[in-house]
Amino acid sequence: MHPAVLSIVDNARKYQGYIIPALYVFFAKIANSHAPVQHQLLVAAVSWGIVCLCTLPWAGISLASEGKRREAWLAGGFLALAQICESAACDKEGIWSTKGLLPLFITILSENELLSKLTVLPKHESALNPPSPEQKRFSRSFLVLLSATVSASVVLSTIFAIPSTSALGISSVIFAATGLVLFYTSLKSISGDMGDAKIGNGANKDTNSSPLNSRQQWNQSLVVLRDVAAILAVACGIGASVFEPRITPRHIAWEPEIRGVPQGPGGWKALHYHRTIQQVVSMVCVNIIVHSLTYILIIQEGPVFTSFISVCSYIGASLSLATSMSGLWFTILYVSSFMFLTSASSAPASTVDIRTSIRYKRLIVATTILSVGIISARHAFGTPRFTVSTTSDGQFSFDTIPPQDPLQPIPMDWKKGHGASQLIRNAEQNFDKLIDAQSKSLGDAVQNYRLRNGIAPPPHFDKWYEFAARNGVVLIDEFDSITQSLLPFWAVKPSTIRARIKYALGHEDSALLGIMIRGGAVVKVEGGPSWQQEATVAMLDSFVKYLPDMDLGFNIHDEPRVVVPNDQLSAMIAAARDMVLPTVGKNTSPRNSFSSRPSDVNDGKRFEESSNTRFNRFAHQQTWTHARLSCPANTQSQQFEDQVPDNMTAYAAGALGYVYNQTAFSDICNSPSLSSTFGFFERPNAFNIIHELTPIFSQSKISSFQDILFPSPWYYVGKVGYDEHRDTMWENKTNSLYWRGSTTGGFSRNGGWRRQHRQRVVRRLNAPDKAKILVPDLSDRSAKTAYAIQTVERRDYDSLVDVKFSHIGQCDPGDCDAQNEFFKVTERVDGQDAWYYKHLLDMDGNAFSGRFYSFLKSKSLVYKMAVFREWHQEWLKPWVHYVPLSLHGDEHLDLVQWFAGGETEAKRLKTPAQSKQQQTKQAGNKGGNGDSEGERKAREIAERSREWAGKVLRNVDFEAWFFRLLLEYGRIVDDDREHIGYPGP
Repeated sequence: MHPAVLSIVDNARKYQGYIIPALYVFFAKIANSHAPVQHQLLVAAVSWGIVCLCTLPWAGISLASEGKRREAWLAGGFLALAQICESAACDKEGIWSTKGLLPLFITILSENELLSKLTVLPKHESALNPPSPEQKRFSRSFLVLLSATVSASVVLSTIFAIPSTSALGISSVIFAATGLVLFYTSLKSISGDMGDAKIGNGANKDTNSSPLNSRQQWNQSLVVLRDVAAILAVACGIGASVFEPRITPRHIAWEPEIRGVPQGPGGWKALHYHRTIQQVVSMVCVNIIVHSLTYILIIQEGPVFTSFISVCSYIGASLSLATSMSGLWFTILYVSSFMFLTSASSAPASTVDIRTSIRYKRLIVATTILSVGIISARHAFGTPRFTVSTTSDGQFSFDTIPPQDPLQPIPMDWKKGHGASQLIRNAEQNFDKLIDAQSKSLGDAVQNYRLRNGIAPPPHFDKWYEFAARNGVVLIDEFDSITQSLLPFWAVKPSTIRARIKYALGHEDSALLGIMIRGGAVVKVEGGPSWQQEATVAMLDSFVKYLPDMDLGFNIHDEPRVVVPNDQLSAMIAAARDMVLPTVGKNTSPRNSFSSRPSDVNDGKRFEESSNTRFNRFAHQQTWTHARLSCPANTQSQQFEDQVPDNMTAYAAGALGYVYNQTAFSDICNSPSLSSTFGFFERPNAFNIIHELTPIFSQSKISSFQDILFPSPWYYVGKVGYDEHRDTMWENKTNSLYWRGSTTGGFSRNGGWRRQHRQRVVRRLNAPDKAKILVPDLSDRSAKTAYAIQTVERRDYDSLVDVKFSHIGQCDPGDCDAQNEFFKVTERVDGQDAWYYKHLLDMDGNAFSGRFYSFLKSKSLVYKMAVFREWHQEWLKPWVHYVPLSLHGDEHLDLVQWFAGGETEAKRLKTPAQSKQQQTKQAGNKGGNGDSEGERKAREIAERSREWAGKVLRNVDFEAWFFRLLLEYGRIVDDDREHIGYPGP
């Protein structure tokens, strides 16, 4: 053999005490991190079955002695129970939080010989096998062992774990500890049967044992491994067949990687299937290695050492998912405690410095106690908050004083500061209160739900809360929009709701994406583009196991689909509030489970065909008369005359009409002017509507529609991405309002583009006319800055506006030519170029704007003009995370110049026009970096929105919101909905 190879072999033998644990931690971390939650019993069954087969050439098929066989079978049974408990929890991270207790339990079981007392084992085994030095070495320093347990538990702890998950986790740890000790005991008993021959145990190896005895001992240890593996394979296999979904193309149980995936033969469903198989096979291979290394570690080092190494693998998996300074610190404490326990037991007694050991032990224990105390104090007194800046003026409230003239904007006191400043202060204070008011526990969340809705939460609310809290969902109580969307459905029988969506999904002209959920899995997906199918299923994957059997219909158009006439809608809402929900609310102990599949829901193999569709098509036609059908009779949009003023009192403030209530602004019932200023009402690109209440899930909607909003798959797959490497610091950005886009929003025919919103906003911002802005009132000598309205030339502020079309489309040829001639159309640009500007404009197109989230993630300030509503309306706050704009546009230029620092020069010069002339001389227009209130607020909102987007616009936030929505909807369509719900912890 080559000398280099001999050297490698010798070193491997010499350092096997380090190599084997390191390999175990590496492979076990992979197994823990990537274990398929829905197929972990299958992985365990197959991997242990292969281990069993691999032992047969040496162990044979003959039975071991009754004592060893009984111990091995018990060991396999307990280890299988541990696996089943983990699978039943369906929560890897929740189970991990209890794994830190494993060394402690094993030490207690080994030191006190509990198993020999509580189990029926042959008498010779406990007599011949008193607690070994390996078993006692960890218990000699019990405080250090306890420190290691606490440190590991802190690292592995989750934000929240429901009692059932904790109970299953502790049960799993107890079963695993019992199984490992029994496994070790059965292996150690071989040494007693072989006389003086010893199996490896560190310093206890007997080098004088004969080769024959060593070979016999090896074979008998493999017999024990064979029996343990066989029991594990059989038990886990039975559990997999009973509790886990089958791996078939119809049962989609694995979350796909959606972006950049080529579509092969069979489509994306086949891709899901093959990836699931690939994942399971790879995990089986990794687990075979882990099982083999576990066997070697138990033989060489014993169960306690093995448990410590196992906990190291869980810590590694946990840190790879979410790394924190506290996690790293407690990992260091855990490793230090483990190294102390190991070194203290392996060093010869004559060379051990007892005093140094005692000092080191005291240092570990004291450091652990101090660290736990700091962490506890931080959680008790330092609850994280999303704070916003406050002024020295103390508390501020925005008082809505009625205007002198009906329907006009409410007045504002300019002596209190700029209109935007007043609205920002008010919004910041309200946002702080909202954050502070969120529930901190499951019990608080249930109580809050009952106070808001008058009924118990839906079934599996505890599972939803665990999912939301563990993943750091911030606004745990803010889901009122779901309640409002589903309220009318309470007045309709569940069977009627199911029949309507079943009929709609049965005809291809309905333009719906259909999803069937059966047995806790998505079994069929049909209709719509493939990317939307994949994204929607991916959003369902993490929680579909908790949903009842039901059919879901998703709108594949941008435009909403369901508008119910006001007389019917009002009657349904009244019936739900006055009759149905009070009855439901009387049930104080509802059943925490959904009913079984009703008879009118099929087995999920196909969508039953319908003879026709109930949706009516009105593409490229005016839609105002249809869209306003659900508006109450006393609102402005339902008045008899053609020219009716908007109810600006509901949403606008000040002479310039700042939006103080975004919800009221987007309510079309307040604004009949939208019929001639918003593209959706002029000629939408698609308009297939139905007038009976049908459960259609849409990505956005107009306020008068009854579609059920859900997080858009467009955002989930990142159709419009944000490249942070292309972004730059605030100081380097151009001080202009930037927008590039196309003329989407409606189809233009016969000059209809003049009545569409994007054209209106672009035309108004670039108009060669005069505008009104607020400027500091230099005549006011009060300590606080007062403002006055002044009329200015827009051309003096050209450097602050860079809003242009880059494409003309959705129009007849004549209208397209007219727009190309009227607007200064630029070349198409890279969407990532927007990050070079301080101020970004976002506005609706055919429906919601798909780039809003990427704008919020950037380092720029976002201005948004939106009539379409989305799921996030309770989570993203105007004047806190973005600047709301109206469609009439009187305030647009004023807001841009204030946030851009217009008042800085105005205070020094006599007129704002001179100020702007001075600004345009700045090279590259890199202004906006001054210390005026507007500039400071612009930076603050930009930074706050970026931080907030990273906390509430993650994919896991979409999943949590969707999870909550479908639990609520699942109760709505349940025939026993009056008697089901979550009663509380």
